[in-house]
Amino acid sequence: MGNRNRSTFDVRPSRVRAGAGLLPLALGLALLLGGCTLAKVDVNVVSERTSLENQVLGTYNALSEDVLLVASVRGVSPTGKVDAPQKHTPEHQEAAQALEAIAFHADDVETFKRLGWVGENLEGNLTPFERALPEKAPADLKAFAARFSEGEFKQVVDEVNRSREILMLRVVRTNENFTAKDLPAIRKVFARINRQNSAPGTKVQGDDGRWVNQ
Repeated sequence: MGNRNRSTFDVRPSRVRAGAGLLPLALGLALLLGGCTLAKVDVNVVSERTSLENQVLGTYNALSEDVLLVASVRGVSPTGKVDAPQKHTPEHQEAAQALEAIAFHADDVETFKRLGWVGENLEGNLTPFERALPEKAPADLKAFAARFSEGEFKQVVDEVNRSREILMLRVVRTNENFTAKDLPAIRKVFARINRQNSAPGTKVQGDDGRWVNQ
């Protein structure tokens, strides 16, 4: 699974400073969309996707691009006057913050996976495991593990899962073809994409509920 084309909900740009507002978020999302590392799916794997997956990924792309567009537009009139920033709905702001949080913690989550501290579950979220240090862990992982307390680890996992929940619900609410009844199936789509984009050796939950290292 190492060198395949990817589609992912778990983004990995350079870090965006938490609480820095929409302009830094725009820069982060520009990297995401420019690098096609968000929910963009390569045409080579289209045949493997179901109609539901196509709709979920399309809605997620539209949501992400909408956040980037709104965040990056400068409110300057033809006379050069700077207009007041656009007002956004609480739901839009919540989605923007969720994307920002996932981007901010992406490197840490990737390292958690390398350490075996988290795995991708069937609900589209991360499941935490015992924070053991692999016996033959390289120096960079040992240094990383030493920096993280149990509380900090839990905070990151909780924030990422909370952000994923927000985005999954947002996909339901912004697609007229979806209702709350579709949420379980949409979770499976998110879960499948996240599993596909997890590195070899990462813990993932199979369809039978058992955990394996893929």
